[in-house]
Amino acid sequence: MELNLASAGTADVIKDSSDATFMADVVEASREVPVIVDFWAPWCGPCKTLGPALEQAVKAAKGKVRLVKVDIDQNQRIAAQLQVQSIPAVFGFVNGQPVDGFMGAQPGSKLKEFIDRLIAAGGGGGLDEAIEAAEEMLEAGAVADAMQTFAAILGEDEGNAAALAGMARCHLAVDDIDKARGILEMVPVNRKGDPAIVAVQAQIDLAEAAAGAGDESEMLAALERDPNDHQARFDLATALLAKGRTGEAVDALLELFRRDREWNDAAAKEQLFKVFDSLGPKNEIAQKGRRRLSSMIFV
Repeated sequence: MELNLASAGTADVIKDSSDATFMADVVEASREVPVIVDFWAPWCGPCKTLGPALEQAVKAAKGKVRLVKVDIDQNQRIAAQLQVQSIPAVFGFVNGQPVDGFMGAQPGSKLKEFIDRLIAAGGGGGLDEAIEAAEEMLEAGAVADAMQTFAAILGEDEGNAAALAGMARCHLAVDDIDKARGILEMVPVNRKGDPAIVAVQAQIDLAEAAAGAGDESEMLAALERDPNDHQARFDLATALLAKGRTGEAVDALLELFRRDREWNDAAAKEQLFKVFDSLGPKNEIAQKGRRRLSSMIFV
């Protein structure tokens, strides 16, 4: 994949977007490569400075990141949804979610730092092959071997987010939640938003919630009496997650979001994000669930 990205032309890495195409241009595209979104307007003086500098920095990254430009005068809906207060406003998307950003014109050095962070958040780095091997060991159940490999990677790069996340998941695999949380405490502050760290944090949170899940039959009975018993529906989703019935749990949370998206400080949406993060961007349940949630949010 990286070879293909590196050979991408300017037409592929820099483009204009709109309210109608934002989902495809940014949210979906960022599951393959980090996407920078530049909100600008023709009348904005600082935008005229930032725009060319940002384009130059993106081209220098040789396809490892893409730039999408959005004219807020022509596309007010998506700007409002992302709560753009002033321009230029720049967001970095990875795996369908905004993970970094800034406002106002920035010097070239800051733009490079911003782009480097996004590339790292997207999984870049010279130890990718070793990480991939360790992931395969963990998936195959060779937890001790995976742990040794992740430890070796951390010996070369102590702040490697993917390796730290892998170590945490090794501890989760043997039901040691406390040690998994301890590993996350070692994550550098500037890597807390890394998708790998976010994913394992979500897995830990869900594992703890599942441990205290109640009786599914009681929740179903409560919903029969009152389909708008939102707490019962939320608890049902937690119980389903505890039993490994993730697809049904996602359905329950989506139905709760459909009925009342603001209930309990948007708890359904936040729990859905945790489930999707825990599954990873390539999981079919996560992909379908994200599409369904996005269709509700962006309608």
